[in-house]
Amino acid sequence: MTVKIDDGAVAGPDVIERDRVVIRFAGDSGDGMQLTGDRFTSETAAFGNDLSTLPNFPAEIRAPAGTLPGVSSFQLHFANYDILTPGDRPDVLVTMNPAALKANIADLPAGGVLIVNTDEFTKRNLTKVGYDANPLEDGSLEQYAVHPVAMATLTKGALEETGLSKKDAERAKNMFALGLLSWMYHRPHEGTERFLREKFARRPDLAEANILAFRAGHAYGETTEAFAVTYEVKPAPLPPGTYRQITGNTALAYGLVAAGHTTGLPVFLGSYPITPASDILHELSKHKSFDVTTFQAEDEISGVGAALGASFGGALGVTTTSGPGVSLKSETVGLAVALELPLIVVDVQRGGPSTGLPTKTEQADLLQAMYGRNGESPLPVIAPQSPGDCFRAALEAAEIAVRYRTPVMLLSDGSLANGSEPWRVPSVEDLTPVDPRFATAPNAPDGTGEFWPYLRDDETLARPWAIPGTPGLEHRIGGLEKADGRGSISYDPANHDRMVRLRAAKVEGITVPDVEVDDPNGDAELLVLGWGSTYGPIGAGCRRVRAMGHSVAQAHLRNLNPMPANLGEVLGNYRTVLIPEMNLGQLVLLLRARYLVDAKSYTNVTGLPFKAEELQDLFLDYLNGVLA
Repeated sequence: MTVKIDDGAVAGPDVIERDRVVIRFAGDSGDGMQLTGDRFTSETAAFGNDLSTLPNFPAEIRAPAGTLPGVSSFQLHFANYDILTPGDRPDVLVTMNPAALKANIADLPAGGVLIVNTDEFTKRNLTKVGYDANPLEDGSLEQYAVHPVAMATLTKGALEETGLSKKDAERAKNMFALGLLSWMYHRPHEGTERFLREKFARRPDLAEANILAFRAGHAYGETTEAFAVTYEVKPAPLPPGTYRQITGNTALAYGLVAAGHTTGLPVFLGSYPITPASDILHELSKHKSFDVTTFQAEDEISGVGAALGASFGGALGVTTTSGPGVSLKSETVGLAVALELPLIVVDVQRGGPSTGLPTKTEQADLLQAMYGRNGESPLPVIAPQSPGDCFRAALEAAEIAVRYRTPVMLLSDGSLANGSEPWRVPSVEDLTPVDPRFATAPNAPDGTGEFWPYLRDDETLARPWAIPGTPGLEHRIGGLEKADGRGSISYDPANHDRMVRLRAAKVEGITVPDVEVDDPNGDAELLVLGWGSTYGPIGAGCRRVRAMGHSVAQAHLRNLNPMPANLGEVLGNYRTVLIPEMNLGQLVLLLRARYLVDAKSYTNVTGLPFKAEELQDLFLDYLNGVLA
C-alpha cells in the first residue's frame, strides 16, 4: 500500500506497533536457519526487546535434503515487556521449501503472515513431501497472508557481479530472508554486517556476498508493494545494566569461569563431546586466560576421571555431558561420593532412552541424578530455570561442591542449552567469594601429629581437602570404605553404617533457600509446581489464567536435593498440587513418597517444551473441576 503526499513523494508502508511478535524461520537443515534466527535475535537483543528463542533442528549433520525429517527451524518471541517463553505459534512463518511449509503450517494461526521461497516449489520437491498439488496455487493457503518471494532468484541476481558461482550465490538466500525480515521489523543491521565480515574474515568475497544478499532482502522490502505494513516492537523496560544475548550453554560456561574466580581455584573441564552439551566445552576452551583448562577426552569415563583427578589435585573439577554420558560416568561419580571431593557434573538433558532424540529436549534424568549410582550415594541436584539462570546455577553448584566436599549434579536441558534470552551481565564485585579452606596442618585429635582425611567439620560435615604434596598431609584415598576420621580402609559393619549415614546427612544438611510461592491474591486452591525449564511455560500459563480472573499459585523448585525446608508446608497449603514435567512423572513420584501429598501429574515427552496455551487449558480444566 502506498500513499501519495502533496509534494509528489510516495510514502512507504504503514507502521503498526505491536507489543509482541513470534517469528519462525524454517527450511532445509542446510539452509542456514539457525544462523538466520541467531542473527535476527542478536539484533533484537541490541535493540532492547525482551526475547526468548527455540532452535529446533535434526540430529543428523546433513539430513536428507528437502524431506520432513531434514527440516530445521528457529523460533523467536520478542516483546516490549517481560516474556517467559519462545511463544506457542508464530505470527510470521518464513519457509524456504515445501518440506518446511508442510512441517510448520499447522502452527500458523489463520491470518498469520506466510513468506515463501517460491524457487524451491518444484514438482520434484512437492512430490518428495507428499503434496499432490502446489499449495501456493490450489487455494489451500487462502486463510493466511501469503507473500511468495523468489528468494534464490533474487539473491543470485543481486550477486551476479560478484563472480560467485550460482550455487554459492544461492546459499546466501538465508541472508536475503534475514534482510527482508529486518526491514519488516525495523531491526538494526550494523551488527549483522560486522558479524559476517568477522565470520568470513578469510574469505572476504563470501563476506561481501552475504552482506549484499542481506541488503538485497532489505531493499526488496522497501521497493516492493507486496507488503502493506511494517511492524514496530518497542524496547522492553528492563532494569538498568549491561545486557547481552546469551544461550544456556554459554551462560553455564561463564558461570564456571566465574566460579573459578569466586573460589580462587583453577577450573578443569574433562569432557567428551555430546549433543546438546558440547558448546560448553567449546566456550570454555576459549578462556585459558582465566586459568581454565579443557581436556577433550577419548570417552565419557576418562572425561569424568580426569575431572575427579583434577579435584584431588586442588582444582575445581567439572565434567559435562547428556543423559547417555551420565550413565557411563556413574561409577566415577560414585567414587567422588566416596572420596567426598568437589566435582560438578553437568547433564544437559535430551530425549532418551539410549541415543534417543539428541537434538530435542526432555527432563527425564531426574531419577538418574538422584539414584543412578550403586549403593547409597546421595548428591546435591540443582536445575536452572532459564538460559540466563544457568550462570547462577553453575555458581551455586560450585559453592556447594567446594563448601561441602561433594559432587553436584546440575540438570540443564536442550531447550535451555540452545535457547537464548537477554542477560544482564553481573559485576565481578557482586560475586560472593567461597573459601576452599584447604588443610594446611595435621589435625589428628589424639595428638599424634597425623592427618585424618575424614575428620569432619562440625557444621557442614565436610571432610578436609588436602592438596597432594603438602608436607605432613599424606593420606590414602580410593573406592573402598574408609574408617570414620582416620580414613584407613575399613570393613567394619558399624563403621560402614555410620559413614553411609554421615554422607547422607551431609547432603541433607546443605542450606538451600525456601521455595517461594507466587500467589497474588492469596486465595488460590491450585498450586502449579515445576522444575527446570518448565518455569517459563508454567509462568506464561498462569499469567493467562489470572488475566481471565482466576486465582492460581505458582512455585518452582531449583534445588531438587536437598529440597527446600518449607516445601512440605507449601504443598499442604493447597487443595490441588499440579506438576507439569517433560517426563512421565518423576518429580511427582519423589514428592508423593516424601511428603505423602496426592500431587497430580501432567506429562509431555514430545521432545518440545510445553506451550503456554496447552497449560492454560489444563489449569482451567482443574479450576473448573473437569479434572479435579
